[in-house]
Amino acid sequence: MTAVHSVALMGLTGHVVEIEAWVGGGHPRTQLVGLPDAALSESQHRCRAAVSSQKLEWPDQFVTINLTPATLPKAGSHYDLGVAVAVLNTHASRRLPEAALSRTVLLGELGLDGRVRAVRGLLPALLAAVEHGFDQAIVPAVQLGEASLVKPLTIWGVGTLADVIEVLHGRPVLLPAVPRAAAIPSQRTLDLVEVVGQDHAKRVLEVAAAGRHHLFMSGPPGVGKTMLAERLPTILPELTVPEALEVMALRSLADKVVSDRLELRPPYAAPHHSASAPSIVGGGPRLARPGAVSLAHLGILFLDEAPEFPAPVLDALRVPLEKGEIVLSRSEGPVTYPARFQLVMAANPCPCGNAATAGARCTCTPMTVRRYASRISGPVLDRVDLQIRMPAMTRSILARDLPPGETSAVVLQRVQEARERQARRLAATRWRTNGEVTGSYLRRHQPIPDGTEILDEASRRGTLSARGIDKVLKVAWSLADLDGVDVPTPAHVYEALGLRRGEQGARS
Repeated sequence: MTAVHSVALMGLTGHVVEIEAWVGGGHPRTQLVGLPDAALSESQHRCRAAVSSQKLEWPDQFVTINLTPATLPKAGSHYDLGVAVAVLNTHASRRLPEAALSRTVLLGELGLDGRVRAVRGLLPALLAAVEHGFDQAIVPAVQLGEASLVKPLTIWGVGTLADVIEVLHGRPVLLPAVPRAAAIPSQRTLDLVEVVGQDHAKRVLEVAAAGRHHLFMSGPPGVGKTMLAERLPTILPELTVPEALEVMALRSLADKVVSDRLELRPPYAAPHHSASAPSIVGGGPRLARPGAVSLAHLGILFLDEAPEFPAPVLDALRVPLEKGEIVLSRSEGPVTYPARFQLVMAANPCPCGNAATAGARCTCTPMTVRRYASRISGPVLDRVDLQIRMPAMTRSILARDLPPGETSAVVLQRVQEARERQARRLAATRWRTNGEVTGSYLRRHQPIPDGTEILDEASRRGTLSARGIDKVLKVAWSLADLDGVDVPTPAHVYEALGLRRGEQGARS
């Protein structure tokens, strides 16, 4: 009995599953064992119909299909190909080559007519197959582009169950061209130069990009908070190839459309304020799927109108902000998803948006303003490195004497240089940016900048927590990296403290 191989996913971690079929006496019936979920339990019915429609023979006896390891929960319809091939391989006169089966993983859902359909989580499953030593895979033809991103795996795309048999016999099938969706017209590229005025806010955005710092922006409607957040990805360095594969694997697992080309631009997620906690941090029955915090991994998670988000949703961000991952426990066991995102929040000063705005009339009571501001809890704000209050524009955006701002390309160049300095300094660690470094590492292994007495004073007054001191030091290092100096100066420390408090800070 030769086993057929597929992959079970527990989060992003893949486990090789052996699929065995045994035909014995008794009434014609099929029994599937090995902790299958509902979709997998129904696989036997789909596979039997697919086998018959392809003019192949399903055993007219009692069939037992075993998925090993038996203690590992298995979910999804991508086992269909493996189940069908395992049963077909029980025919003594039609045995498939053992050498081909031993080094091949099969992934695909079967239709009743024998067609092979797309499946969720193909990319992480193939990455796991490579880690376990497999050198070829059979996948749905419609996902051939996505699968080809995984190297050095040999990928065979199949359209029907009959094609699978031909491939395993060493007779690859020439597939018809897969129709591609019409190309989406390219949208105008966003650029930082489009933001008029708000020079200080742009400076803070650059600091956030340089060190991967979390950012909170407050100000009346229309001052450019959303514009700045949307343009933050344009001043972030591109992802490395392993990072891009990890991001695309998460998208594949979340059943998102995955391109057949590596997307090196950092991801950007902007969920609506009506989003539920499971949609933000991840959730679902049995085995949890990734949420927005994981889909924004290595990129930006933007929460516009942050006070409008439910308090439990905002508080659920505490752990991933600190740990860079999220652990979700469900009935089938816990799964861990990476969640090293850069949080950007934007908020109005009050429900009407006019509180503390010169020339504007606020209709909210003082109690309403305080209650609105307190919707974002102190522990969440304490984890944010940079805070900025953006004033309303005092000059018309049509004024022709306003100096033109810098383009995203110019700012990106400075950010890349700052990132390179950080990478060299942190080469012996698991971190690459200042925002990721722990406070203990900064205090023990990096020079303590001059001017930190002001931080001790703020701590004694109770206006700066221990975590806040670490955040200020991290920002000071990012400011120094942008200025090209080896150790932060007192001016960098003062400016970092001001950015922590939402003040303009000092610059020399």
